[in-house]
Amino acid sequence: MQKKKRVFRFSLMIVCFVLILAGTASAAAVGEGTVNVEALRLRAEPNTSSAILSTVYQGEHVVVLQKVDDWYKVSYKDMEGYMFGEYLDIATTVETNLGYGRVYDVDSSLNVRADAGTNSRKVGSLDKDAVVEITGIKDGWYHIVAGDLSGYVSGDYLELCAAPENGAADASEIPAEKENGSGNETADEIIAYAKEFLGVPYVYGASGPDSFDCSGFTKYVYAHFGYELNRSASGQLDNGREVSLNEIQPGDLVFFIYDGATTRASHVGIYIGNDEFIHASTGSKYSVVISQLLGGSYKREIVGVRRII
Repeated sequence: MQKKKRVFRFSLMIVCFVLILAGTASAAAVGEGTVNVEALRLRAEPNTSSAILSTVYQGEHVVVLQKVDDWYKVSYKDMEGYMFGEYLDIATTVETNLGYGRVYDVDSSLNVRADAGTNSRKVGSLDKDAVVEITGIKDGWYHIVAGDLSGYVSGDYLELCAAPENGAADASEIPAEKENGSGNETADEIIAYAKEFLGVPYVYGASGPDSFDCSGFTKYVYAHFGYELNRSASGQLDNGREVSLNEIQPGDLVFFIYDGATTRASHVGIYIGNDEFIHASTGSKYSVVISQLLGGSYKREIVGVRRII
């Protein structure tokens, strides 16, 4: 009888250990997923009959946490759910802003290392419950920035979370959105019309409707509502009136300048709210897509915002 008890206890310990390992594995990041279809639903469970949590559009990114058969468990805007794997392009090493993470499941502190891996040099540590900015993924490790500290932490001990409430988040530079639309009926109509062209190919010099370049897209969309814009991105910097980035509203044009450009602006898109803008992109999809503004790689390149409406 005593032997049976010892065997039972040992088996129970094995089961608990396996469950702990399974829980830990699900927390680590597999990589970044990019939606490769016009729109992809985020579901509560890995099946097509479960509840829809959100819709993610072509070119947008999610953090991939775990593979579940033909599905991926992902994190998107502080929500966790499942997406069908066929419609995600997966990258295991990325350098892009992925939002924020909170240190958890550690006794006191978490080591920050110079590179991904426990053999890499320790460059600092983070206290339990510390919230940091995540700026990349490498082999299941997050690259983080916290003040002057920059390095890698194991994805097993960092859970994705909302931006901190103390104003440190980049997104705090953009005004909060109204619950139902922008409050400007014309802006809402412009945004809805612009979204009808998601997935339309990017072609340099094209002005629609079967293909666009960036300024051709904005010019075409606004012309539909009676607003005449100049043809180039630099020229459109003279349309409307200038507003600051912290005053940006849905329907405003947002302008960018790329390294080495000799013009005033080299790219333009339409801000649609919630830190997102729609544009004809020369990125991996070469098409009209929706991208993050401050939460993505575009913030450092913003050179202006113009209000047309």
